[in-house]
Amino acid sequence: MDFERADALNQAIRLLSLRHRARASALLAPLGLHPGQEALLLELDRTGPRIQAQLSEALGCEPPSVTLMARKLEASGHIRRTPAASDKRATVVELTDSGRALTEKVKQLWSGLAEETVDGLDAATVAMLPGVLAAMTTNVDARRRT
Repeated sequence: MDFERADALNQAIRLLSLRHRARASALLAPLGLHPGQEALLLELDRTGPRIQAQLSEALGCEPPSVTLMARKLEASGHIRRTPAASDKRATVVELTDSGRALTEKVKQLWSGLAEETVDGLDAATVAMLPGVLAAMTTNVDARRRT
């Protein structure tokens, strides 16, 4: 790929990432959440209680980042952390009633953000985007591990 094309592609990805995160941050702030915390809540909603190490893997975050998010969400009453029965070194994280209610608000917010992001694109393009973006993520991840 020539430089001009590569530069345009990399710039578009960078700008989308930055602007999407900034918009998400603005939408999450009234709920008392910071970017990343919504992903943890949504993951727990999808899967049920998880060990923090599993959350770290699922979210693509370093374990200390998940620990910090979990502490903040626990302090605000949205999750509960307990020692794992099988391994006292591991911590199980689960949603509380407050966390479930907040997750429903996050789902509405997330739906609205997705609609804003793809506004003006045809349905076929929108349908293809998750697969295309997932493939791009896999490509970057594969290169990072080598």
